[in-house]
This record gives sequence, structure tokens and C-alpha cells, in this order.
Amino acid sequence: MARWVAGLDGCRGAWAGALIDLDDPGRWRCARFARVIDLLDGPEAPVRTGIDVPIGLPDRVGGGGRSADRAARALLGAGRASVFPVPPRAAVYAASYDAAKALSRAGSEPPFAPSIQCWNILPAVRAVDELLRARSDLVACLHEVHPEVAFFRLNGDRRLSAGKKGPARAEGLSARRALLIAAGLPEAMVGSVPPPGVGADDHLDAMAALVTARDIAAGRAEPLPNAIERDSYGLPIVIWAPAHPPRPRPSP
Repeated sequence: MARWVAGLDGCRGAWAGALIDLDDPGRWRCARFARVIDLLDGPEAPVRTGIDVPIGLPDRVGGGGRSADRAARALLGAGRASVFPVPPRAAVYAASYDAAKALSRAGSEPPFAPSIQCWNILPAVRAVDELLRARSDLVACLHEVHPEVAFFRLNGDRRLSAGKKGPARAEGLSARRALLIAAGLPEAMVGSVPPPGVGADDHLDAMAALVTARDIAAGRAEPLPNAIERDSYGLPIVIWAPAHPPRPRPSP
């Protein structure tokens, strides 16, 4: 019986998805999914899926966001800005950006307001939160990950020198492909053309989420923070990082 794992990354109003069979890595699929549930309830029925979206929304948060946000930012160091501090639950469900800022300040200590980038992803946060509260069977299958955390870990806990956007984009994407191949993904998968409607960076980020999901399934992934909190609905507040890459053996 096939055991699939998957990764999801947001892309232009949908989700970039990557799936692989743990028992036969030659079997893989990349596709664009309109909804998260379309992958989770799809034909592969993945046992673990990593998704780049916040899961677990506390009623009150510290000034740096959730404990998971603070732990991931501490790990990334100079690259910490890629992790947006997620505001408290009430702010996530606010009807407007102004209301979200006010509710976030009221529910955080010291007070902070979500960035416009964070506000723009909150529809996806709400959709996943509503899905997990409606389908408790999916909580054990769907896990929060972060592509930059994954690539940082796969690069030996070092920041990549080139980004995935801007003038060094080609170099940054090439470096990320090399890390995914070194992590064990098939070269054909990593080098595949992104599905229609999926950008090259989102395509690779979905594979980074898949690598993390694979390591969660194997019990090798690292939770950030190590002590996992839960929100008032019992959803875990944790960002998962993949396992440390094996150290190269010294030459004889």
C-alpha cells in the first residue's frame, strides 16, 4: 500500500502542491490545487502534509507573535523577516485591516499590529483554521512548515547567499534545487516544469514543505519551539523544520 507525503505552498489564489510515494520515490506528482482539501482528500490521501500557512491561533500573543513565530525567527537570525508574526485569533478573523490592527494590539503584549503582508495571507489562514476545526481527523495529517526554515536547515543551518526573487533569482532557485536533490528528492521532480499558474519559487517551496512532511512522518523533524503549545481549539502552535542533513564523511 502506497504511503504518500505532500507539501503545499500558496500561489496566486490557489496552492502549489508536491506529492511523493515514500515507498517508491519514482512516483511523484506536482499540481496546482484550488483548495487544501483537494489535495488532502485526493487519490494519494497523503499521510503527512506540510503547509506554509499558520496553524494554531492563540487568543493572546507576545509582541513577536506566536511562540512558533518567535522560535522560527530566532533560528533564522538575519533571515528572520521572512516569518511574519501572526496576530491573535480575533485579529485573524477581523473584517478589515484597520480592525485587525486594533484587535491585534488589544490581544498582544507588548502590542503589535500585523503587517500588510500578513493581512494578505489571512484568508488562507482562516480557511485552514476552519478546515481543521471542522475536520479533526486532519489535524494529525496537516502540519505548519516554512520554506525558508526548511532551506535554512537543509543548508546546514546557514542562510542561502541568494534569494528566490530579485536580481539573483536564478542563482537562488538553482541553490534551492541542489538542496532538495541532496535531501533525497528525485532530480526529475526537482527539475520539473511548474504546473500552470504556479511560479518557480512556489514550486520549489512546495517541495521544501514536502521534505519537511517526509521527516515528520519519519519522526526526524524538529518542532519549533520544542514545547508545543495548543490554542483554545486544541490546534498545535508549532512550525516544523526538517532533519539536519547528514554530515559528509571525512575522506580516508
